[in-house]
Amino acid sequence: MWKQMLFAGAAALSVPALAQEQPPADPTAPPPPAEDVTTPPPADDAAAQSGTAATPTQIAQIVDQEFSTYDADASGELDAAEFAAWMKKLRAATDPSVDTESEAVKSWIDQAFAAADTDKSGGVNKAELTAFLSRGA
Repeated sequence: MWKQMLFAGAAALSVPALAQEQPPADPTAPPPPAEDVTTPPPADDAAAQSGTAATPTQIAQIVDQEFSTYDADASGELDAAEFAAWMKKLRAATDPSVDTESEAVKSWIDQAFAAADTDKSGGVNKAELTAFLSRGA
């Protein structure tokens, strides 16, 4: 009877020890390499698609990378039509079910253009666009 109790007690005491992480076989071995903690790749529309808010730095990178794509006339400013094309893409990325040609979206874009064009020049430059898109970030 004593043997069974000692065996059961020893087993009960050893279970937590077995659940612990085992030390490396060679204590002088270097630890495994840590994950690479380099600067993340430039931001893209993934932040908008994933529902995660982009940081102001990511927004600035996106604007810098994609501005020339939407500045069709290479004027350095987006006119209302160029701005609308970009806003439709962003709106569709955040809400795929939205009708980007609806009157509600067109009204939203017009209001956004007026708000983004802070110097009232009739165009939105990179700095204005970055500031406008960063307001909610």
